[in-house]
Amino acid sequence: MKGAYHRLTLKLSGERLAGEGGFGINPAAIADVAKEVNAVHEMGVQVAIVIGGGNIIRGVAASAAGMDRASADYMGMIATIMNALALQDSLEKTGLDTRVLSALEIKEVAEPYVRRRAVRHLEKGRIVIFAGGIGTPYVTTDTAAALRSAEIGSEVLLKGTGVTGVYDDDPRENAAAVRYDKVGYDEVLHKNLRFMDQAAIALCRENHLPIVVFDMNVPGNIRRVAAGESIGTLVSD
Repeated sequence: MKGAYHRLTLKLSGERLAGEGGFGINPAAIADVAKEVNAVHEMGVQVAIVIGGGNIIRGVAASAAGMDRASADYMGMIATIMNALALQDSLEKTGLDTRVLSALEIKEVAEPYVRRRAVRHLEKGRIVIFAGGIGTPYVTTDTAAALRSAEIGSEVLLKGTGVTGVYDDDPRENAAAVRYDKVGYDEVLHKNLRFMDQAAIALCRENHLPIVVFDMNVPGNIRRVAAGESIGTLVSD
């Protein structure tokens, strides 16, 4: 099966790497993600991954608990690097060639982020994992995903979540919540539909970058979305 895209970015939450425990790094959960990424790669799709760190620490939550926001965010960036290394290990065990590019310089374990270098790695068939957010506090990994996607010329941003798409309300709290099959950027911003932060949505709108929001916990969904199947919600112009 051939992929529907030449190059895509997958926004992967840290919680997905924690498995059912919701905290820490679960090797079995990471292996499941690696198998799906491998399947997408075999379809001829160039794959970049932006990874979160919420399975270890969330900067906003730590700040709300009294920690300095900048310090908490930097800790979150370091958590994303830990997750990236764990995912890299699992991906390479499936036979994939990978590179971790970090916005924070930790040269012993990751390459510094350079846009042209990232694009070259993708062109050579490597899986590129972006870690460290964008290297500054007060910015979420959702915004990092939108920014990196625009920089490297991804055709779509895949946003894996714990629900089946974008709803007009939280479906976990409101059984009557209605899911959108398609929704425009402006409506998302106007109604403040909370599947990504507004800065990330605005970046995608400005760069005409479509977003597919889908349930990451259903096995095979990453491959299905990459193949162009109508899964989840399409956010676009």
